[in-house]
Amino acid sequence: MHPESGLIRLGFQRAHEKGPVVPTNKLPPEIGARAAIEDIKAGFDAAGYVCSEAIATAVFLAVRLGKPVLIEGPPGVGKTELARATSTWLEKPLIRLQCYEGLDEAKALYEWKYGKQLLYTQVLKDKLGDLMEGAKGLKESIARLHEFDDTFFNEEFLEPRPLLKALWAKDGAVLLIDEIDKSDQEFEAFLLEMLQDYQISIPELGTISARIPPVCFLTSNNTRELGDALKRRCLHLYIPYPDAALERRIIERRVPELCAELNRELVAFVQGLRAIDLKKVPAISETIDWARALVLLHANTLDVELVRTTLNVLLKFQDDIENVDGELYALTSAARKAR
Repeated sequence: MHPESGLIRLGFQRAHEKGPVVPTNKLPPEIGARAAIEDIKAGFDAAGYVCSEAIATAVFLAVRLGKPVLIEGPPGVGKTELARATSTWLEKPLIRLQCYEGLDEAKALYEWKYGKQLLYTQVLKDKLGDLMEGAKGLKESIARLHEFDDTFFNEEFLEPRPLLKALWAKDGAVLLIDEIDKSDQEFEAFLLEMLQDYQISIPELGTISARIPPVCFLTSNNTRELGDALKRRCLHLYIPYPDAALERRIIERRVPELCAELNRELVAFVQGLRAIDLKKVPAISETIDWARALVLLHANTLDVELVRTTLNVLLKFQDDIENVDGELYALTSAARKAR
C-alpha cells in the first residue's frame, strides 16, 4: 500500500499541514452526509459491528473533521468494539493503550533502550583514546564527547510505546486510548498535545508529528470527571444500553445460530432485567455471552429453570442473582410473550 493511501482514504492531512481537510475517496463529499453515514453503517455491519445512527454520525464527523472521539457510557456497551470495528473496516492496525492509575509517558509514549546505550558507552570507553587523538585542548575534547552524547539520544535507541507507534505508523492506524478515566489528571494533561495536533514532544529529539494522523478513540466509564481541556479537543459520543430492536440486530449478527424466536425472548428478558435495581445491569457483552450459552445448551425457548441455572452469565454479583430470583417467573413469562 502506498504511504499516502491511508491518508486519502480517511480524508486527513499530515499534522504539519494547514487548510481544509482533504476529501476522502471512501466518503467523497459529493455523495452527501446522509449517503456517507449509510456507507459507514454498511461497512461496520460487514465488519460485524451493528451501530446506531448516532454512532455512524460520530464516526463520519470524526473522519471528516480529523478529530478524536471521546466515547462514554456504561461498561460492555461496545465502546472498545467500535475501535476494533473501525480498524477492520479501514484495514488499519489497531494500537491500544490501556489506561490505569500511575500510567506515565514511559509506558504510553516511549522509553530509552538503556541497555543498548550502556553497551555503546562501553564501546566508546574502549575507543576513547582514538576519539581524543589530535584534540587540541579541553574545549575540543569536550566538543567531541558531546557529539557522541547526541548519538545516544536518537531514534535508534528509542523504544516506541502505543502513542508513538500510532504516530509512526507508515500507513496510518486506529489508536484506542481505553478507559482514560482510570488514568491520573497529569496523564490526561500530557495527552492534550497529542489530541490537538497529533504530535508529541520528546525533550532530546524535539517535536514528532504524525506521518499519517491516526483515527483516535478514547473511552471512559465515567469513574471520574474528565477535564474540560480534553473534552474540548474531542467529539463526544455517549453509547447507552441499546433498545430492544437494536439489541436483537446485534444478537442476530453476533450469534447467528440463535433462532429468531429465542432471540426475541432473550432480548425481552434482558430488557426487563435492566429495569430492576441491580449493582450491575447486564450489558450487550453479557447478552451475547448468554445467547452463546443458550445455543450450546440447545435451548429453543426460555423457562424458569433454564434461566435460573444460567443467570450467572448475565449477572456478576450473587446479591443481584438472589434479588432477581423472586422475579424470574414474571420476567420469563413476559419474555415469552415477545415470541
